[in-house]
Amino acid sequence: MRLVFAGTPEVAVPALDALIASERHEVVAVVTRPDAPAGRGRRLIASPVAERAEEAGIEVLKPNRPRDEEFLARLREIGPDCCPVVAYGALLPKVALDIPARGWVNLHFSLLPAWRGAAPVQHAILAGDQITGASTFLIEEGLDSGPVYGTVTEEVRPTDTSGDLLTRLAFAGSGLLVATMDGIEDGTLQAVPQPADGVSLAPKLTVEDAQVDWAAPALRVDRVVRGCTPAPGAWTVFRGERLKLVAARPLPGEDGLAPGDLAVGKNHVHVGTGSHAVELLWVQPQGKKRMRAADWARGVRIAPGERLGAADVR
Repeated sequence: MRLVFAGTPEVAVPALDALIASERHEVVAVVTRPDAPAGRGRRLIASPVAERAEEAGIEVLKPNRPRDEEFLARLREIGPDCCPVVAYGALLPKVALDIPARGWVNLHFSLLPAWRGAAPVQHAILAGDQITGASTFLIEEGLDSGPVYGTVTEEVRPTDTSGDLLTRLAFAGSGLLVATMDGIEDGTLQAVPQPADGVSLAPKLTVEDAQVDWAAPALRVDRVVRGCTPAPGAWTVFRGERLKLVAARPLPGEDGLAPGDLAVGKNHVHVGTGSHAVELLWVQPQGKKRMRAADWARGVRIAPGERLGAADVR
């Protein structure tokens, strides 16, 4: 099939690579979000998908909105058979959905109908799911509600961050997406409507969602830190400033600390929660690079009675 691939971030690149390498299909163009400011100089930077497509000599389309008439006219000229999508980042209007003969097929990083929305991997970790996966489905106007072509499953490991899990799903899902294109092309694959039961939503996490509540059980604190890493980044407050929590681990059996209380040793930093303590492994103070929590604690010289989680943030 002639394919137009839609995607934007790094997590979409493995699927693009797999489709480019496919002997049965041709990626004739890529749709991605417009260049965005990044870095200290706020220079406009092309998306990872745009960079990869340009390296491969593939036409890149960067509409401000996918309903822009210039973009729609070019898509009609190209005449794709199907448009595979991975983390494109914009809603597709019906006028665009109707252009490819075999529709737009999304690779979504959950086992639908669970975790429909922008942050399925983060929510799977926050919820304590032990198994997750990826699904390919035919896009319709509802939110991730279209009929499903196929799935792959993936175990959620006890130490997985959302970044770890998303990386594995990106590679496992790339094979699923190619297999889905193959099945659509040869007529062996039919999309199956999603069940009405088991629907859950996964909206994008906000900075407020990522604030650690030390009164919560240690297991919840652990999930928030892992689920919000690398983005939006779990955080707490120390001396009125945000302290990013990069890595932590529960310490079953270690108690005696009230929520937010600190116990600092030569090589460790323990924090009390609503159940047992957690150990901070890596942190990132405001305006500084990430560092080992023990090095941070030595540098700030924590005084007796100081704690994490004060309400005021400068």
